[in-house]
Amino acid sequence: MTVTTEKPPAPPLPGAGSGPGQGPRLDLDELAGLRTVRARHPWRWAAGIAALVVVAQFAHGLATNPGWDWATFRLFFTADTIVRAVGRTLKLTAYGTVLGFLLGAGVAALRLSRSAILRTIAWAYVWVFRSIPLIVQLVFWFNLSYLYKRFGIGIPFGPTFGEVDTVGVLSALGAAVLGLGLHQAAFAAEIIRGGILAVDPGQREAAAALGIPRWRQARRIVLPQAMRGILPAAANEVISLLKGTSVVYVMAIGELFYQAQVIYGRTGRVVPLLMVATVWYVLLTTVLSIGQYYVERHFARGSRRTPPPTPLQRARAFVRSLPTVRTSGGHP
Repeated sequence: MTVTTEKPPAPPLPGAGSGPGQGPRLDLDELAGLRTVRARHPWRWAAGIAALVVVAQFAHGLATNPGWDWATFRLFFTADTIVRAVGRTLKLTAYGTVLGFLLGAGVAALRLSRSAILRTIAWAYVWVFRSIPLIVQLVFWFNLSYLYKRFGIGIPFGPTFGEVDTVGVLSALGAAVLGLGLHQAAFAAEIIRGGILAVDPGQREAAAALGIPRWRQARRIVLPQAMRGILPAAANEVISLLKGTSVVYVMAIGELFYQAQVIYGRTGRVVPLLMVATVWYVLLTTVLSIGQYYVERHFARGSRRTPPPTPLQRARAFVRSLPTVRTSGGHP
């Protein structure tokens, strides 16, 4: 004996049609009775208020704590010795950046070479200079004359045609630039290599199929695309190098941090002189960050139809979006 059970039909949806094949029918009266409720995020607001309280407390401490000694800060912030030290810091950063990225491009090319010997030498260079702290490298190059009294030009393992004293060629500033550049080259090589490897290999294959020479492939096809991946990391390295120039104080070079040390060692005003160096570093980093933005915007033209707006363009758009006050008869 077989018992057959039937599932009872589901109740019809509000406003649903009764005919076959008819879906739910929206009732305008029901929709008009609905009320829109905004989602509330109390913890988000609480976290934001707590953060503002912390920031306000810190700003209040900066303004009221006499230990900051803002009068001494204003006195030395634009002093001639500090301004000259800022110029020397910029000079070290520029020299180290140019030397580092020129050498880094060569090392990156060697690492991408088909020669196993060249790849091994380039890898060893990166391994050594990334392993040794920058301050150790600077002290080593500063004392290079202890190992090599003279430099000569001639046949390898043979006679030399001319020699010069190491001390006369490699001054303290030259040793600092050499150390910064060689140290920077190891990191720049990996940044450039990573940017090149990020380019789709099909781009090079298509260019080779069209008969484009390899140098032109690298200059017009590979590098413009690789720059979008290289620039953010490269800008970070330049900013790190700007701050890393403070390490050359061990060589008694009068850059920004060394000069601040000299002044607070003479006056005993440690905190305001440290704030002088800090604010200068923040300003210089801000300028480099603005330059980074515009360079990245330039190389973003190939990936976007319209480049992202500049901060000035965003400010103008914000001003235009503000409601305007209309006047009638001379009264608002």
